[in-house]
Amino acid sequence: MLTAENKKVIQQVWEKVKEDFGAEALERLFCTYPQTKTYFPHFDLKHGSDQVRNHGKKVVNALSTAVKNLDNLSQALAELSNLHAYNLRVDPEHRGCSGGAEPRFAFQLLAQCFQVVMAVHLGKDYTPEAHAAIDKFLTAVAAVLAEKYR
Repeated sequence: MLTAENKKVIQQVWEKVKEDFGAEALERLFCTYPQTKTYFPHFDLKHGSDQVRNHGKKVVNALSTAVKNLDNLSQALAELSNLHAYNLRVDPEHRGCSGGAEPRFAFQLLAQCFQVVMAVHLGKDYTPEAHAAIDKFLTAVAAVLAEKYR
């Protein structure tokens, strides 16, 4: 549950997010968790590819929509949730990515990578409080995107 303070911090931090953070997070995802490349068999996954950049923009735009609708994430992300569950069929339990037996939802892995990108680019503006709020937000987004699998 996002508190009023979390929401305020998320909105303040999100104003500093750039569109290219999405592509950088995806590149980090593919490098750190190469198994996730299987979701993009038709993409050119090389550094700086147009497909990764364009998909990264979509990621940032979807998260921006979520930031604007913090009080109703399920409704704001319903179309995206349906797309991933029913059309793209993203595996809700991408096993083996962490090296352990615990399943990790692919969106959670992307969220981790996105937070690293934010920390690198925002520096001192990515305070521990901002990190905690963004972590709660991205966890909530991942939960909404996983709802259709239950």
